[in-house]
Amino acid sequence: MIVLVLLAQLQAAPSTVRLSLPRPPGVHIVDVSPPEARGNEPGIAVNRRNPAQIVGVYQGPAHAVYSTDSGRTFTTAEGTVPPDWKTAGDVSVAFDDKGNAYLSDLVFDKLGSESYWRHGAGRNGIYVRRSPDGGKTWQKDAAPVRVWYKGDEPGMQFEDMPRVFADANPRSPHAGNVYIGWIEWRIDESVMLFSRSTDQGKTWSAPMRISTQAGLPRDDNGDVVGFHGTVAADGTIYAVWNWGLNIVMTTSRDGGKTFTPSRVVQQVGPPYFGGTGAVPGLGRVFGFPQVGVHGRNVYLTWSDFRNGDIDVFLAASRDAGQSWSAPVRVTTDSIHSGRDQFFQFLAVDPVNGDVYVQFYDRRDDPADRLTALTLARSTDGGRTFANYAWSEAPFEGRNAFLGDYTWLTAYDGRVYGIWAETRPFEEASAPGRQGPPRAGTVVRIGTADFGRK
Repeated sequence: MIVLVLLAQLQAAPSTVRLSLPRPPGVHIVDVSPPEARGNEPGIAVNRRNPAQIVGVYQGPAHAVYSTDSGRTFTTAEGTVPPDWKTAGDVSVAFDDKGNAYLSDLVFDKLGSESYWRHGAGRNGIYVRRSPDGGKTWQKDAAPVRVWYKGDEPGMQFEDMPRVFADANPRSPHAGNVYIGWIEWRIDESVMLFSRSTDQGKTWSAPMRISTQAGLPRDDNGDVVGFHGTVAADGTIYAVWNWGLNIVMTTSRDGGKTFTPSRVVQQVGPPYFGGTGAVPGLGRVFGFPQVGVHGRNVYLTWSDFRNGDIDVFLAASRDAGQSWSAPVRVTTDSIHSGRDQFFQFLAVDPVNGDVYVQFYDRRDDPADRLTALTLARSTDGGRTFANYAWSEAPFEGRNAFLGDYTWLTAYDGRVYGIWAETRPFEEASAPGRQGPPRAGTVVRIGTADFGRK
């Protein structure tokens, strides 16, 4: 009887924790993954030509959902799962200037050695599909970006973490270009690669290396990891990633034909937070960076544990990335609180320049176990932030794999976020999987409306 009472108390714990932050205006949350899916590592994009069109993606495997009513409801699209590969994941999505949506994914049959993905890896690659109708239908034959079709080709490597983005700026000289960056794991090093399409994703340029510094060959501290790119109104590409204990940046002003040498712009803590040893109750947690731009203001976010617990940080450049401000804590709880904030993601509204950051947040649980979602907003160029309760209630980690990132986008006073949470009180594990069971997960999309300036 005592055991049953204790179990009931533990299960009821999330509902007894009251979130201390106010909700954002016009907040609306909707579940978009089906009960049988363990969705995670999501992405989201809004069509600037028709902002009522929203596309969300997530792995489990490569699913896409679309909305035609500004995120009030979503429908699952067909034709996004590659039929001839065992696994498809690391999905991302973007809209171009004409309203076409692009979905990229990583495909493979098997990984290599644990954390040493190139060693013993099989066939793998990266594809991009295009949707002409806001994510409802997707082209049947995806375009290859870099694919090893047999797995025994001379010079075969293992591609990882592709992220697609596009130049949707109508006044850009490169409007309509679609870009993708990713990690290539090699036997002796890791490098960051880039490709571009100038024909709406039909064909892609030969991959070019954009990381001046190579990383170590393991998926661990010391590699190059966590690519993220964005495009300014004038067509300038800004791309960032982790390299060891640094965040590096490179830029292109000719539509992705050439890039500046990648250079260190921030010294940070390790991007890997030690799995359950650092964030109790979760499978693993990373602090990969994101970059955003408005005019000459460039913003960089990441998370690390320089303050003991994990915090979310933002640095701003007022001169197009040449110099940077001191890091600002995006989180508004007390410093050294012992409560973690992690898995941040950045979005900058291209219309009014407001800066948004979403992140998982444990500020309301003194035990640092129950996790909620927080949305932060800055209207003064990233100097100060207001924090809002993005999610409705906290959830328990229960050893869940939430993925390696969340995603966020914003347009004209509205903000759209996508993330994974554990399913309430569901414990499950894949057949044959070793280790403790993992909780099921659900993918959620949140929308908020801060109005036009």
